[in-house]
Amino acid sequence: MRSRIVMCMLVGAALLVSALLGPPAASARTLPDRAGVPAEFGTDWHDPVTAAPPVARPEGRSCRVMLAEAQFRDFTPYRGTYAPPRGCGDRWSKVVLRLDGKVQGRQYDRLGYLHVGGVEILRTSTPEPSPDGIEWSVEKDVTRYSDTFRGRQDVEMLIGNVVDDMYTGVLDVKVTLTFYAGRQAAVPDRVLTLAGTGTGTGTGTGTGTTLTTPRNSERIVAEVYATGSGGGCEEFWYLTVADPAPYSCRADRGPYREVQIKVDGRLAGIAAPFPNVWTGGWSNPFLWYVIPGPRAFDVKPIEYDLTPFAGLLNDGRPHRVEVSVVGLPEGQSGWSAPVNVLVWQDPHRARVTGGLTAHRVADLVNSSTYTPGSEHRVDTRAGHRLTVAGYVDTSHGRVTTTVSRTLGSTSAHRWTDGETTDALDATWTDDESVTVDGGGAVLTTRTDRTYTMNGATTIGADDRLRTVLTLGDRASAARTLDGRRTTWSRLDDTYTGDATYTLNVPRDQRRAVGTTSERYRLYGSHGCYDRALTTVQGVLTEDADRC
Repeated sequence: MRSRIVMCMLVGAALLVSALLGPPAASARTLPDRAGVPAEFGTDWHDPVTAAPPVARPEGRSCRVMLAEAQFRDFTPYRGTYAPPRGCGDRWSKVVLRLDGKVQGRQYDRLGYLHVGGVEILRTSTPEPSPDGIEWSVEKDVTRYSDTFRGRQDVEMLIGNVVDDMYTGVLDVKVTLTFYAGRQAAVPDRVLTLAGTGTGTGTGTGTGTTLTTPRNSERIVAEVYATGSGGGCEEFWYLTVADPAPYSCRADRGPYREVQIKVDGRLAGIAAPFPNVWTGGWSNPFLWYVIPGPRAFDVKPIEYDLTPFAGLLNDGRPHRVEVSVVGLPEGQSGWSAPVNVLVWQDPHRARVTGGLTAHRVADLVNSSTYTPGSEHRVDTRAGHRLTVAGYVDTSHGRVTTTVSRTLGSTSAHRWTDGETTDALDATWTDDESVTVDGGGAVLTTRTDRTYTMNGATTIGADDRLRTVLTLGDRASAARTLDGRRTTWSRLDDTYTGDATYTLNVPRDQRRAVGTTSERYRLYGSHGCYDRALTTVQGVLTEDADRC
């Protein structure tokens, strides 16, 4: 008989892939041809749009709850109260979050969060508006937080903003949750937050807090919404350099960043942070007015499988959990890393015991080489490996979980004096394998992630700034049960942009031009999704489904 953990992971994988693939593709949409495109950006452009799939919604009865409605002018959070929906029960087949926003005038990109009962359910950023105004929306499957949604909760939301004579854009947003009645999805039994606050030391700044899990926990997953914050060099951490290289953004060990999680001081998980580019990134907002970079509006959390530590965490006592960012200079701020902990419990046992059986940490490799010249260059190569294993004795037998993760990073950063040319070609890899052996079955989940960034910003003698940039978010995932592949998927989300404008002139004299595109491809054992977008001077000229 297969163990409950194995079955839950298989059901969860099927739901995840199905949700990612979304509904069947539609035909190409009718859009303006190139003859109708203006010669330059005007005072208005197409509302922001991404090629990512919409959240698939089940048929049947649904209930909607208003979660937050606010206008953000400063750094005052919105605070409210959530109450569960009426008429859809307290077990749902899906829960979908939708954020609708609008803004006009002049404004920077802003970062935001949404908490329900202290649980972070959304981390987002905003588009930069046109003078005439734009509207945008974000959808997210938040079914995994169902435990939080079953009771009344405090709500807190903040998109920190500044409104004055120069920056006039007020961020007007509302957020709803839609609950779909039906057979309950395979979700965690508990969603926990960490208690207390603190500051990590050593290789990076982090949060050190405590976690007390139910004593019958049989699977534990931490998720960390890690982002380099706006307004400083850590927003562009991938460009930082160490002494003696002469560059404006500096870090003691260069650009390598790694998000670590520790349990009682012992390394429990490692991950490569996603190189988010917000909608003012790379000194060129004209790249992002219509098509944002991958994940910009829906920041995905890093997931760490902490099940090997379940035997330790289940002793009923609080345990210290610390998240830190390797490579962040000592004492420097610039990263946010809130943590949720998802727990699956053994319904037939009040106490689940176990132990850690393996803990192997390779030496962290991080080498940056500076080559001076008329064009300065820093080449960086870094990587790290971690393997942990542990068991739990459950009502359905002993279950052993082994988690292995390997990180790699290579980058070549080139720039000239005055940084009138600034270029980067970088690749990050994050390969993870989780094997669950129990109940007469062996389930292995392997996920190989690759993030790429290749671009350059140049400033000519006429103060014309041009940015050419390609971003890639790729992943392959496969699950095998007793050596036989059961599900698989491939993701390739690629953004490309080329935009130019004049510096140091009023907004209406920038003479900006730009072409941007995104193609989001996701295919596998559950189907195909393939959508391509193209914009020219803010006009959407292609929106095609290619499956």
